[in-house]
Amino acid sequence: QLQLVESGGGLVQPGGSLRLSCTASGFTLERYHIGWFRHAPGKEREGVSCITTSGRRTDYADSVKSRFTISRDNAKNTVYLQMNSLKPEDTAVYHCAADQDIQFMCSRMAQSYEYWGQGTQVIVSS
Repeated sequence: QLQLVESGGGLVQPGGSLRLSCTASGFTLERYHIGWFRHAPGKEREGVSCITTSGRRTDYADSVKSRFTISRDNAKNTVYLQMNSLKPEDTAVYHCAADQDIQFMCSRMAQSYEYWGQGTQVIVSS
């Protein structure tokens, strides 16, 4: 059974940092582009970042550019999202997703992804 599991969420003060992890079981992550998405109450789901299979190409939403960094360790079957300088508007449930239809570049569009994790809550508040 293909499963993605996110971890690393929690409560952090504005300006703080968190590192989210996305770990796969039942399949090898290195064959998939991986995206991070977030969904806040009352807002549309947002494609935060994505990374290609090799890790050579990444993309970020303007709202997180220069603050968030996506990376992957294929040996550990894990993708990370390092989040720095967190703001209250970053509060959301964060999901990772895997895209098996490999193109040159990864996508931040949710419909490109076939497999999803359950999400991890991030709350940025003082």
